[in-house]
Amino acid sequence: MTRIIVALGGGGSGRVKPDGSISTYDTQKIDKEIIRLTGKDKPHFLFLAHACRTVKEQDDYFNLLKDIYGKIYGCDCKHLKSTYLVDKDKVNELIEWADIIYEGGGTTRIMIDLWKKTGFDKTLKKAWESGKVMCGLSAGGNCWFKECTTDILRELYGEDQPLTGMKCLGFLNGHFCPHGEKEDREESLKNILKTSNEVGLLFTRCAALEILDDKYRVITSRKEAYAKRSYWDKDKYIVENIKLDKEFKDLNTLINKEVE
Repeated sequence: MTRIIVALGGGGSGRVKPDGSISTYDTQKIDKEIIRLTGKDKPHFLFLAHACRTVKEQDDYFNLLKDIYGKIYGCDCKHLKSTYLVDKDKVNELIEWADIIYEGGGTTRIMIDLWKKTGFDKTLKKAWESGKVMCGLSAGGNCWFKECTTDILRELYGEDQPLTGMKCLGFLNGHFCPHGEKEDREESLKNILKTSNEVGLLFTRCAALEILDDKYRVITSRKEAYAKRSYWDKDKYIVENIKLDKEFKDLNTLINKEVE
């Protein structure tokens, strides 16, 4: 089976933002590609939202994605709430049913801690290996990689705190950094990678990394979207733009510092 991951650096789905404004829906092209990857006209869409802090937030988020994947694209949509994770039979039933498994944005550390505590991380790995389309944005993009950039300290202690790195599921090597369009992301990633041996993958809003087994390409749904690759080579910091090609390329050339 083809192992598939689509990791978005961010995007709008009609959520209410912290300042009270409502985000626009701007990931149409990427969502259509996620659906195409299933090989079905109306695939089964399973939403997680485990990066949300409350079940109420999970429910609200699911209703937004159901409006997109259900009403716009005709998918059959279900919600695997965090409270279901103690029921292994229900979890397995939903995972087996799903063609698309989608994690939304939120707090990456809450999500990863929950998955490891309940063993859901192992369930997700089996789903990925069985050919399910694994995807998500922001925290839902972070989770698939060995490491990611997180703003958990800012959530806990205020905006003057630095961004930090954390370990994730490790299905893929690399350090994923979402919301790359934000002013401090590139410099923060540079500092975080000083103590990491991973390659940094910085993705902006509406830019997504599409991976099929050992091949990758970058797709975007806005012309302003972009992606960069960076790493430390001894005392030199290397930053490269990732080309937006239609053709798939060797994943090793993206996530490894040097490929012979």
